[in-house]
Amino acid sequence: MFDIGASELLLIVVVAILVIGPKDMPAALRTAGRLIGKIRRTSAHFRSGFDAMVREAEMEEMEEKWKAQNARIMAETPAGEMGPLPPPDGASAESAALPGAADETADDKIPEDPKAV
Repeated sequence: MFDIGASELLLIVVVAILVIGPKDMPAALRTAGRLIGKIRRTSAHFRSGFDAMVREAEMEEMEEKWKAQNARIMAETPAGEMGPLPPPDGASAESAALPGAADETADDKIPEDPKAV
């Protein structure tokens, strides 16, 4: 973020020792650490709130697009022109067309472990 190198950090430490003094240095570092922690927590809280607002705005935009596309499709397709729904995955078109075909396979299944039921 700040791109501080080793020589710059050494210069900051020397100036801090001269200005603050070696006796008060631990207290000053503790105070600086607490201040940096507060700043990081505040920025993380602000960033998460901003990200949530962006996500909500994107969701609203997507919903508007979906509604517009749905309205366009419904306007283009006459009510009687809709065909039958395709069979679910794994089922053939013949078994989906036969009444009761799906019921037979569901009733014929016997669990291997009776305690599992």
